[in-house]
Amino acid sequence: MISMNVTTSSNVSRRDFLFQCGAAVASVAAGAGCRRLDRARHASASPEKLLFTSHGRTAMIHADGSGLRYFDFQVANQVTWQPGPLLSDGRHMIFLSMEERRDGPGRPFDKYYHHTPTHLWLYDFENDQLTEICTRDRLAVFYTPALLLSDERLLVQVVRDEGGQIFSMNLDGSDARAFTQLGEGLPYGLSLRPDGQRVAYHLASPQGYQIWTSDLNGTDKVKVAAHPDFLYFGPRWSPDGSWLLFQACRFKADPGHDWSDVCMARPDGSELRMLTQDQAMWFGATYGNPETRGGGSNVAEWTRAGRILFPRRLPDSKVPWEYQSNRPDVDHFNRDFKPELARGGTEICRLNPADGKMESVTSSLPPNWDFRASESSSGKWIAFCRAGTGGVPELNVMAADGSASHALTRGWEERGVDHPRWLPRNT
Repeated sequence: MISMNVTTSSNVSRRDFLFQCGAAVASVAAGAGCRRLDRARHASASPEKLLFTSHGRTAMIHADGSGLRYFDFQVANQVTWQPGPLLSDGRHMIFLSMEERRDGPGRPFDKYYHHTPTHLWLYDFENDQLTEICTRDRLAVFYTPALLLSDERLLVQVVRDEGGQIFSMNLDGSDARAFTQLGEGLPYGLSLRPDGQRVAYHLASPQGYQIWTSDLNGTDKVKVAAHPDFLYFGPRWSPDGSWLLFQACRFKADPGHDWSDVCMARPDGSELRMLTQDQAMWFGATYGNPETRGGGSNVAEWTRAGRILFPRRLPDSKVPWEYQSNRPDVDHFNRDFKPELARGGTEICRLNPADGKMESVTSSLPPNWDFRASESSSGKWIAFCRAGTGGVPELNVMAADGSASHALTRGWEERGVDHPRWLPRNT
């Protein structure tokens, strides 16, 4: 069990601070009870909070820009930290840490990356304690948290030389059961139906990227979407569990997976339809310059009212990081920086799947690259990342109608922000 060291400062616009939770745990039950009551009283009045990642670190910040704090777990040999699932009590979160990557020059990504040792941890926000989990009967050096099924059971991606699988296991790592099988392909992008009874995921299979659902044991499988001309990606359950939202990339014409269309279908695969045309969504986000480059797949997200947020491509847009299809991809990036050829950008769009109507929620002149939009738990705010062409992303928050947009931070040493994520009010 590890407790964190902490420093603080009042300058949040340019400097970064180490994370600190509240006062020490009282030794009597009455004290703990009073503290929980105090948290409940102040939760509704305090600003909503977000997590984000920056240069291998994880941070938390209030929606008004105050309280920027970086987690600093002080664990030997752990190079990067990422937040994972949050338990139902709102005070415990799973974190993923990684040691120095084993891929690199002369060591291709697909052969060496999964040799990187990773570790899973349970962090207690209230008591400021970190405990390693999933250590019993370890199946491989490479574990990543895929989906929390309950406060006792977790789906974990396990990658070995023979391939990747999802395993269901207890939080201590015991009782591991295969959720997917070797030879099926690499499953990821998991999403739990709101009632907690079925799982959706995309499968990078020998036949292409497909959308599947299953029960919590990985059985009773249903193929929702598969087509030789499309890379299907990023399933998300609708708030009522009656639809699946995902993307379709025409990968043969777009080997870098820069663009896609927004799709939805019933969980049984019926009523499949494309909600956009002409590969309107920015899919393979890339940003920064050669010293600060980064990226990762965008996914469309539901709002609580059943609308869809996604980064819409402005006409004739081209990213500054050009994919190089004429050479082997050995680093899972394979791009050259050509800002002089870039044009256009993206804006956050809200789509009504009932009638197909779309509205722009962000805009900028000159155009920026807006992406990673998500709605707060109250529905009052939308967080998103914004990067200029060749620039690093900054974290922005705006009101749900697009007004009152304001930048919060550009991350650790101003090296960029990615993957903003809202926390429940009681965290």
